[in-house]
Amino acid sequence: MNLISILPEIFILAIGITILILEPFWKAEDRRGLGWLTAGGLLLTVVVSLLFGRPDQPVTVLGGMLRFDGLGFFFKMAFLVGGAATALFLMDLDKINRRGEAYVLLLASLLGMNLMAASANLVMLYLAIETTSIPLYVLAGFLRSDDKSTEAGFKYLLFGALTSTVMLYGFSLLYGFTGTTDIYALASLPKGLFIGVVFLLIVGLGFKVSVVPFHFWAPDVYEGAPTPVTGFLSTVSKAAGFAVLLRLFMVAFPLDAQMWSFIFAILSAITMTLGNLLALAQKNIKRMLAYSSIAHAGYIMVGVAAIYSNVALLSELGVSSVVFYLVAYIITNLLAFGIVTAYGRVVGSDEIASYNGLSRRHPWLAFAMLIGFLSLAGMPPFGGFIAKVLVFAAAVKVDLIWLAVVGILNSIVGVYYYLIVLKHVYLYRDEATENVALPITRPSAIALMVLALGVVLIGTVFAPWFNLSAAGALSLF
Repeated sequence: MNLISILPEIFILAIGITILILEPFWKAEDRRGLGWLTAGGLLLTVVVSLLFGRPDQPVTVLGGMLRFDGLGFFFKMAFLVGGAATALFLMDLDKINRRGEAYVLLLASLLGMNLMAASANLVMLYLAIETTSIPLYVLAGFLRSDDKSTEAGFKYLLFGALTSTVMLYGFSLLYGFTGTTDIYALASLPKGLFIGVVFLLIVGLGFKVSVVPFHFWAPDVYEGAPTPVTGFLSTVSKAAGFAVLLRLFMVAFPLDAQMWSFIFAILSAITMTLGNLLALAQKNIKRMLAYSSIAHAGYIMVGVAAIYSNVALLSELGVSSVVFYLVAYIITNLLAFGIVTAYGRVVGSDEIASYNGLSRRHPWLAFAMLIGFLSLAGMPPFGGFIAKVLVFAAAVKVDLIWLAVVGILNSIVGVYYYLIVLKHVYLYRDEATENVALPITRPSAIALMVLALGVVLIGTVFAPWFNLSAAGALSLF
């Protein structure tokens, strides 16, 4: 059981070791194939895990450090798919794609995220968060000759270290008050003990998911980091933070439900409003997507607030809606950043104005962008629409109607700035470049095609995906 429970982690470690062994023996021009090895290995891990590593009943393993259940497994599969897509997009960057350490850092961060989703002990949780974060600090500043990348890496490290320290202090206080680091043992202890301590935990987790007021690092880091790394940060890393938020607060502090509901509802409303309003003024598409990512964290927090609105009955729909939203968001935002990666590699600019006439240069890339941005805007029949319907429905079901209204109004604001980009793509022209070829590499084409198809399938055939989300949610009840 112990080996089965960590089967994805064993495969990730094996892929990383294989890269380290093979890289010195490959010629420099052949090392781009390390991206194929990484992506293929991660997808193989998904297949093997689905066939042989699925959990039955929730159990704790490895001395109580990890919990092997449906929710953790579901998140792990989503992380692996996101990591595979990121590896393919990394193959497009000339300064990264032949450096094996970039792929190893990606795998190390994925390993930490998997452990974050399954942690049942505060010690393991903190080690998992640091295992996730440290490789991402390096990846954000990986382009040492690029001042923006260096600045992004330094800012991410600085703010990440600060918030991590605050969160660790919260963990140490929890241990000092309770004498245990077992997350599942904390639920039986007096709730009044934790009120001040938990705010310290929210600082660390709020940074990971970039909710206000812990969002300030995101725009600069997203703009400066290599674009595939930015996509990975804004999706898979954010989902890992929400996975911890769900498990930690539902398991360790369930008796404080109404207080958490109020706090998360306020954070949600402020986060989505500030993110959308600041996105309106952006001229750089990566900064716009950064503020969009902050707004989406606010939408996800709507579902989180719905979970805790009733002391006697935690909302199963709230958990299911959050899990479904995260899956739809991972696929959709990776598609958006994948397009930015592919286009920016050729054009050399991330300004929104540089997308003028994209539909004439490459109709299929423009169509993929249409799918991704309409899904982010919450338009049917794409995955983002169903995701928003579910989180707003969860809020209405538990009488958080005001929060659902705020979310709907913010969604309308979000539609505007997504359509501004699509207006440049489809309505504006750049006669000097519209007849110039826009080559898309095979790795990017494969990843974009699969992600675009995933966005459409989640929006049109959503029942199986929602059922999987609900099954994962049930493992927490």
